[in-house]
Amino acid sequence: MTAVPQQALEQLGAFAGTHPLVGVLAQTNLDTDGIRGWILDNLLPLLLLTVALLLLWLGGGKGDNAGVMRRVGGVFVALAVIGLAVSGTGVDIGTFIAGLFSTSSG
Repeated sequence: MTAVPQQALEQLGAFAGTHPLVGVLAQTNLDTDGIRGWILDNLLPLLLLTVALLLLWLGGGKGDNAGVMRRVGGVFVALAVIGLAVSGTGVDIGTFIAGLFSTSSG
């Protein structure tokens, strides 16, 4: 573990005292909304387009329609899982399924 020199801490304290923006930035809450939105808006459609083109290129040209449909079925299952994870409805579906097996009335 590396020790921080006292002089560096004093310089940082002086910098934070003269630049109030540093204190404001240190007090803001960090979250992942920005990166989550970027992935959903930009990366996910690009990946889906890439998968679709690969499926058409790999299986469609050889006449292996059954193999292509098996892969497309796997892609649909993956999309359903992504949709449940992104929308947050997985909890509701899990509660419904648990309610089918629950015997409590109330």
